[in-house]
Amino acid sequence: MPNVTALILAAGFGTRFGSDKRRATLADGRTLLAASLEGALRVFDDVHLVLRPEDDPASLGLPDGCSIILCEDAGQGMGHSLAAGVRALSTDPAEAIAVLLGDMPWIAEPSLRTLVARADAARIVFPVHQGERGHPVLFGRDFWPELQALSGDEGARRVLRTHASAWIAVDVDDPGVLRDVDSPEALEP
Repeated sequence: MPNVTALILAAGFGTRFGSDKRRATLADGRTLLAASLEGALRVFDDVHLVLRPEDDPASLGLPDGCSIILCEDAGQGMGHSLAAGVRALSTDPAEAIAVLLGDMPWIAEPSLRTLVARADAARIVFPVHQGERGHPVLFGRDFWPELQALSGDEGARRVLRTHASAWIAVDVDDPGVLRDVDSPEALEP
């Protein structure tokens, strides 16, 4: 299996949700962010969270010892958070980074393992469910310099558009790759 590091983006403000959705409680009692982290930890040996400097990991329901990357300018958009995370991991020996979102706890473990198996330094790998592109997106090491230069709220869209020839779309039977939480109603099973 390729060496892939997981980077969970969780420094956003979730304004559409109405409150800090990372602290929202799922039916099983876990916070949304803790559930997303646990899903990643089942697959990846190396998992890092991007948070805001003022965040308290314990109040987010995170276990002690989480690898946390602080993004000073998280308020300026997802591009800043992603860039901060990739910069912090620039010396990581991984072939690829799996960029996960902190509000997507329902991605199935087999889907993650299938994506990791396709990762490579020169590829951008992502899941597709019923014709729709989902998350996570795995960026090979060749694309890390561009990710480190991102800014604004566009995330990695520009990198994706620029390198369409590197795409590896993997069909998965997993609606969890599309299901994020933008409203309290989205927490319902």
